[in-house]
Amino acid sequence: MLSTGLVAVDLLLKHVSQGCRLLNREFHVKMSWAIRRLLRGAMHLFSWFVVPYSLLVSSRIRHKRLPPIESPLLQIPAVTLAAKIRTGQIKSEDVIRAYVERCRQVNPILNAIVQDRFEQAIAEAKQIDEEIVKGLRSEEEMARDTPILGVPVTIKESLAVKGMSNTGGRKLKNGRIAQHDSPVVEQIKKSGGVILLVSNTPELCMCWETYNKCTGITKNPYNLQRTVGGSSGGEAALISSAASLIGVTTDIAGSSRLPASFVGVFGHKPSPFVVSPYGHNPSCEDESWGNFFTPGAMCRYAEDLPLLVKAMQDPQGTKISLDKPTNLSDIKYYYMENDGPSGLTQPIQPDIQAALLSVVNHFNAKPFTIKRLIWALDVSICKMLRMKNVETIYTVQKDGQPNTTIGKELVKYMCGCSDSDLPSVMIGPMQHIVNNYIPQSRLDFLNEQTELLRKDFTDLLGTDGVFIYPVFPNTAHRHFEIYHKLVDTSYMMVFNTIGLPAASCMVGLDRDKLPIGVQIVAGPGQDHLIFEVAKELERKYGGWVLPPSEPALKSNDTK
Repeated sequence: MLSTGLVAVDLLLKHVSQGCRLLNREFHVKMSWAIRRLLRGAMHLFSWFVVPYSLLVSSRIRHKRLPPIESPLLQIPAVTLAAKIRTGQIKSEDVIRAYVERCRQVNPILNAIVQDRFEQAIAEAKQIDEEIVKGLRSEEEMARDTPILGVPVTIKESLAVKGMSNTGGRKLKNGRIAQHDSPVVEQIKKSGGVILLVSNTPELCMCWETYNKCTGITKNPYNLQRTVGGSSGGEAALISSAASLIGVTTDIAGSSRLPASFVGVFGHKPSPFVVSPYGHNPSCEDESWGNFFTPGAMCRYAEDLPLLVKAMQDPQGTKISLDKPTNLSDIKYYYMENDGPSGLTQPIQPDIQAALLSVVNHFNAKPFTIKRLIWALDVSICKMLRMKNVETIYTVQKDGQPNTTIGKELVKYMCGCSDSDLPSVMIGPMQHIVNNYIPQSRLDFLNEQTELLRKDFTDLLGTDGVFIYPVFPNTAHRHFEIYHKLVDTSYMMVFNTIGLPAASCMVGLDRDKLPIGVQIVAGPGQDHLIFEVAKELERKYGGWVLPPSEPALKSNDTK
């Protein structure tokens, strides 16, 4: 009798516990529904102010085309270029000089360079050429140890390059010069890359458009009145305009993928800790920093993605098989056309939807709805804003610059006296709200949903699957329009939150001749699947398209 009674009590407690969990879930579902309605309304309200301001700013930017490409060296993939340099068929000095000249041509139009090191780069290229002529190493040794020997590389300014600006777009009284190379820059140098410059970012990389009060607005080479995206916008503008070939970016919420999508190149967010996440401004001391944030790879040609990631790879980090043979027919393909029934993001632009479905049909991908993506924005925002000791304008700076307070900076910004941009000002209040006013039960629930969402994807993709998904609902919009589209970034940031590799791949142009990108996602450590799919997409859709440029002058027109 006693045992029967205990069993009955145990069953009762289980039913009560299950009922409480269901009630708790129902509460958070209703809470999220209310938050989504509030955010959607806020985005609509913001548009009343943002769109007229955006039109005003964009209308002041003159339409201008880029100069034509003069040197054929500018259109050779890094894989081929590196091979020709180490065999002596092409001199690294000639390549570097060609890219230096192209940078000087396009930067006055695009405004993408923060600081260059052109003279040092030319000197380094000369030394590389001399060493190759001496034959001190075999071609095989050079390919193994220095895979990008003599190839020009550009670096996002927020990553430390010794002796170069490293403010992260922040207006500082005395500036900030990097005293040491970040680990990823060390690897680029060890791999033989020749660093040309550091490129523009938004202030502290806290915006999906690229502008700041130091360098100004970086413009899209396809249409100067459109944004290049952010926060790796300087890299995107240079690579797309043939002023750079391969570049090191960063990605914590789509910062590599969105700019790549907006300018028609390839932007990859590697699996966590494949590349060292340290040596970046802003920095972070949270132990989970490297799960969300990683340096990324941006290339004009898909075949260069594994080469660049190999050159960036941390020897002590997560190991991935970059050269693993992969048959496209052995890959399983899944897709979603949008983020499901969230009711939060804007509708996918028709041209993007058509392009995505074309990709789906090409691979005969299967539809697969991951319902938990409805929590994408909730889990991403809460996780990222709760990271400890992220460097902002409100924290004490390592160089001794004075910090500020939330109240003081808000007043200064409202009066037009702040040295900072809106995202940097607002990060403080947002962190304060999340860390002080979100109930612990809510945070626990979102943590649970994060783990379940990660499991949903890892179970689906395994080691042989990829997920085809939009990067963003629209192609490149006018400058500053991101402020009424902030929630649409959940298409990208969710994959930082759950730690999956993802890339934006160029698949054509829309009716306004602006690039369209689709997002390819794989399971943890399966970056090589993304690279194979990217190369196939480039073969199928043609890849990078030269932005509009002035016609080349004929020899008899030069007088």
